Formats: sequence, C-alpha cells, structure tokens
Amino acid sequence: KQKILPTILSRCQIYDFNRITIDDTVNHLMYVASKEGITAEPEALNVIALKADGGMRDALSIFDQVASFTGGNITYQGVIENLNVLDYEYYFRVTDYFLENKVSETLLLFNEVLNNGFDGGHFITGLSSHFRDVLVSKDPVTLPLLEVGASIRERYRTQAQKCPLSFLYRAMKLCNDCDLNYRTAKNKRLLIELTLIQIAQITASDET
Repeated sequence: KQKILPTILSRCQIYDFNRITIDDTVNHLMYVASKEGITAEPEALNVIALKADGGMRDALSIFDQVASFTGGNITYQGVIENLNVLDYEYYFRVTDYFLENKVSETLLLFNEVLNNGFDGGHFITGLSSHFRDVLVSKDPVTLPLLEVGASIRERYRTQAQKCPLSFLYRAMKLCNDCDLNYRTAKNKRLLIELTLIQIAQITASDET
C-alpha cells in the first residue's frame, strides 16, 4: 500500500494481514489432526510449521503429505525423514563439541551429516541459525523470538547457559563468512571444515 497514491488510498478499505505465527500454525494443525483422527507429536508439527514459513496452506499441504507417508501417525522422526530436515540433535551435539574444543569429534559429526545426504551449505546455515537461537535463549526478554516446541526450547535454554556471549558472536560471524564464501569456494568441504575448526578453537583461545 506504500506505492498507492494517498488520494486513492483514502478511498480504500484496508485490511492488514499479519504473518501467521509458529504457535498458531501448530495449534491449527493439532486441531486438524484431532478432527481427522491422526496422532501427531507437538515437535513434529513444529517442524512442519517452520517448514511452511508462515503459510497455513503450505503447512496443511505438508501435513497431508506427511500423514500419508506415516500412516496417520506423525512423529518427529518421521517428519524430519520425509521432509529431509536435519535433526536438531546434530547442532546441539556439535555445539557441545565446540565448547569442549573437540576438533576430531566435530569433523566426524560433519562427515556423518554429509554421509546422510545433506549438503554442507545447508548444514552451515542451520548451524548459524542454531547459534542465533541459543543467543536469544540467554535472555528472558528475547526468549519469545525462539520459535520451537516446549521440549526443544528447554534444551536451548540449557545450552545457552553454557555458551559465553563472546563465543556466540564469533561463531555466528564465522558461520556467516563461510556462508558468503561457500558458493564460490572450489573446495567447499574444506571451507566448512576450516570454519568448524576455528569455531572449536574459540573457547580455547579465550582461556589462554
């Protein structure tokens, strides 16, 4: 409406539609599941809502697709397998490795991700988002910005207590730099591995 002339705009009936929140999408999917006799885990519906990115029609379409594949029993594991979504668990594990300066374990985990068919660029952008979610979990004021289910939210809060702010800031910067250089890199795997090694050394350098 910013591009419409004020003289025309003043004669129009204006309806402002806000973006549908994750919680609203999950609640509606739970309602649909109860009406259709489908069992669904809240965390599974949360993944569907995140995948839909604010679109209720997309969320319902994904819901129908997953319900068909899983035989009416929608589980978290079933959703991430059918939608090819990387499990939260990888990001929680690798962050713990970073904090403990475990370079070898970090590289082995990344290799496992690649062997499971996920793209390295997808992993690094997901890792950056994970650090962002850990960051907003450190302060009760910003906690509402975390759009995940209750059980995952508690894990974020727990991990946030272990992550220094300086670590999160530097890790997010390294991930962002890696993401920017990923497309033009000749050896994409090496680029990500170097980034992971640098992140794993952040707390080690802070202690020296």
